[in-house]
Amino acid sequence: MSIRWKIVLIVVPLVIATLALTGVSSYFSASHGITRVAKDFLGFKAQELQTQAESQWRLLVDNNLTGRPEMVAATKTAVEGYARSIIRSATELILAVGSDGAVAMSTGEVSYQGGEQGALAALAAGKSSDLLAVSVGGVARVGKGFWFEPFQWYVVVSEERAAFYDQVNQIALRTGIILAGSILAGVVLVLVFASYLTRPLTRVVDTMKQIISTNDLSQRVVVEYHDEIGQLAQTFNIMVGGLEDAYRKIKAYALKAAVSRTRERKIKENFQKYVPKDVIDEVLKNESKVNGDERIMSVMFSHITNYADITVGLRPDELVQSLEPYFKAMVDTIFERGGIPDKFITDAVMAFFGAPLEIRDDAMRSVMAGLDMTEALVGFNERRQKAGKKPFHVSVGINRGNVTVGTIGTEQKMDYTVIGDPVNLASRLSGLTRVYRQELLFSESVHRSVKEEVDCRWLDIVAVKGKTEGVKIYTARRDLSRREKEAWGLHNLGMGEYWDRSFGKAAAYFGDVLKILPADTAATMLMERSRRYVKEPPPADWNRVEVMTHK
Repeated sequence: MSIRWKIVLIVVPLVIATLALTGVSSYFSASHGITRVAKDFLGFKAQELQTQAESQWRLLVDNNLTGRPEMVAATKTAVEGYARSIIRSATELILAVGSDGAVAMSTGEVSYQGGEQGALAALAAGKSSDLLAVSVGGVARVGKGFWFEPFQWYVVVSEERAAFYDQVNQIALRTGIILAGSILAGVVLVLVFASYLTRPLTRVVDTMKQIISTNDLSQRVVVEYHDEIGQLAQTFNIMVGGLEDAYRKIKAYALKAAVSRTRERKIKENFQKYVPKDVIDEVLKNESKVNGDERIMSVMFSHITNYADITVGLRPDELVQSLEPYFKAMVDTIFERGGIPDKFITDAVMAFFGAPLEIRDDAMRSVMAGLDMTEALVGFNERRQKAGKKPFHVSVGINRGNVTVGTIGTEQKMDYTVIGDPVNLASRLSGLTRVYRQELLFSESVHRSVKEEVDCRWLDIVAVKGKTEGVKIYTARRDLSRREKEAWGLHNLGMGEYWDRSFGKAAAYFGDVLKILPADTAATMLMERSRRYVKEPPPADWNRVEVMTHK
């Protein structure tokens, strides 16, 4: 809806309301005045007629003639004659009715229609003396009535309503005509005035549309008035001038940005082969360097345990051809679980989970990646064996702790990596897989986060080489057979007894494990150790830790 019609909708109702209130007030004032005149006029005649009837009746009473019907009839005739004598117009009517509404006397012809007789009977029963509204012969009337007891008459002195209220109706009609004319004139004047006011706004809108359709920011609006609308037009011109200047700068910046995006895309395409995409994005966002950040995250090391055997007799190019599909399979599983491959160290892959983007389930992702790696190795080795090549044996170690992650190095050479003691422990755990004949080992800090999601086996409490503090180590499997699940449960019970120094019970549990899994290395080691402690108990300050002397 345009502004001019909004102005019409605001102003015209105010005009209508004012005129309507004035007209209604005039109508009711005139109606009230006419009603008073009618009441006084008809009341006067009714009073005169009542006085005359009472005077005639007193003559009968004084002469003891009330018992003579002919004299009473003559008196009624005299009253009727007096009633006719006070009639001043052809529209006046005086009539008397009995208690049933039947006409007893009338100065004119009376013919009831509809329920008129009943209405007069009701007035007679109420003996009303107020100004009343009745209908006689289908004609609306106003009148004054009184009850005359001697004749049992209810006398009504009336006049047609139109005789009194025609002028009032004329006032109402004229008011309506004036109101309609005023509305029409008001709408026209308001539209003209609104058009005058909104013309500059229309020009502003038209200019804006032209700018949008043509992208020509050189167009301006003519300032017509020195008022708020003129200020709006002037401000619009200033704004368009600013936009025109900004547009020129934006075009220059856009060209630079396009060049920068092309260069950035080429950098990503080239370096994504060496650095994970998330790291590249973080580096570009921070303009070449990601500051060191301390956070708790999971670190993984994976080794080829039979690397020395595989390399025997291979030329360098053959070794590279063997390692390339292996590393691809391992790296793909790490990426699929949201990890970041950090570096390749001869036969080892280092990866971490939880940077540069923090993730809440980094421990679970790392363990699942480790399991994926061992499972992916099965298919990889099948293809190697078909080609007559030696299979790869892998070890995976995972630890979780507080590390420093970020770009580390110099301006000439930087790596996005993690450092800290938890990294070293992950590397040591990868080496311990050969001791326990397990492909995957992880620390207690990882176990706390994954124990509700995956089947875990508590293998031992060890202090890795170079450390004196012990750590519980675990392994996990995605799918266990019924017998394997039973054996793992017995092993965990045995470790609990071992921890409580109940070496006899621990040895029994480990023996039960070997009944199910006869070749289980971990159960064999722990059973032998428990039996040794039964014969030669450790000292009271024994910390339950098995110190490792090799990596």
